[in-house]
Amino acid sequence: MGDFGAFVRRARRAGRLVVQPRMGFGDPGTMRAGLLATRDAEATTVGTLTLDSYTRVGDLAAVETALREGIGINGFPIVNHDVDTTRSLLHGIHADDFPIQVRHGSAAPFDIFVALLRAGLSASEGGPVSYCLPYGRTPLDESMRAWERSTALLAESRAGGVRPHLETFGGCMLGQLCPPSMLVAVSVLEALFFHRLGIDDISVSYAQQTNGAQDREAVFALRRLCAELLPDADWHVVIYAYMGVYPTTPEGGLRLLGRAAELAVDTGSERLIVKTVVESRRIPTIAENVQALEHADRVARAGTPASPVTSPAAGAARDSQTYAEAHALVDAVLNSHPDLGRALLLAFKRGYLDIPYCLHPDNAGRCRSYIDGDGWLRWADTGSLPIAGSASSPGVRPVTSSELLEALSYVQRGHDRPALSAEPPPS
Repeated sequence: MGDFGAFVRRARRAGRLVVQPRMGFGDPGTMRAGLLATRDAEATTVGTLTLDSYTRVGDLAAVETALREGIGINGFPIVNHDVDTTRSLLHGIHADDFPIQVRHGSAAPFDIFVALLRAGLSASEGGPVSYCLPYGRTPLDESMRAWERSTALLAESRAGGVRPHLETFGGCMLGQLCPPSMLVAVSVLEALFFHRLGIDDISVSYAQQTNGAQDREAVFALRRLCAELLPDADWHVVIYAYMGVYPTTPEGGLRLLGRAAELAVDTGSERLIVKTVVESRRIPTIAENVQALEHADRVARAGTPASPVTSPAAGAARDSQTYAEAHALVDAVLNSHPDLGRALLLAFKRGYLDIPYCLHPDNAGRCRSYIDGDGWLRWADTGSLPIAGSASSPGVRPVTSSELLEALSYVQRGHDRPALSAEPPPS
């Protein structure tokens, strides 16, 4: 019951984009109300149980204190709640026509996976790199071991007739200012990591960045690499509405979300994670999440779904700059060691993978990026990345602190501007 991947495939065959919130509440009653509202929205939706930040870092004692003392927390504490509480929350909602995914942000998700499986759920997301480097100081080798154990546990559920689904968060590294080729490479590598540990129903992610044309090139590169490297898996692409500094005006927020929906439709992507008009100020309400879901669905239905195989854009992207760089990155990692977990560790030690502006101790921190005059994310410094022959910006270009600050707000300013003046937003 509640086969996540199968639902997305049925929606794809019907020509519908699946839209999904990032919703999570500590109170079971409120969480159930959020799931019901998501299910009943005028859109093709799947549900989300987003966990709290204490559970993310394994501070279960803090969760227990919060529950005992009635202190509000920012997500659903699936590990601390007894299984009957979670099953009651899901009763009559989680089904084949409305599957639910657990979203968590943890570098060590074993207890989370145990809890979700006991509750009758089988879909989650994350990854040993993407849920380690941006979110804390957990050593990468610890995260790798934890994710190997946790992924294997999820794969074992197939013996009981369950088809587990895992989504890599690799296409969302730091949310912003990471050139798309790195996002594509990490997304593909984490998907391969899951697959080699027994998961054959997978989604690969890509977060909307600073230029729509570059994003389209990136998603087609992602699709091509998955077709080449995951031929025996069921996989789909999930687009994230922009993960960086969000517009402050409702008009700007809706415009940016609409462009994320257009990106999904134009690239044949199957699912979209939405953001709301209040992202820059506070946690959204249930009603604001529903507004975002329905807006994205309206924009998607107004477009014409692309066929990633036959689209002219897909053909043009076959040898694109983003594909060339991402292919070189993936190839360098896969050739580092036959065990992909160890290969990923070696890649970060050698600087073959290096996330710009990421302060984690296991990240080399030599790479930098900038936004060019056309709004494309470019490499300012490629460090030791194995892309010397294909990098769009060879050599080193200094990035000043003021330029970095301007880049962080580039998307926000560009999409708020039309609400404050007559200037058009960036493409």
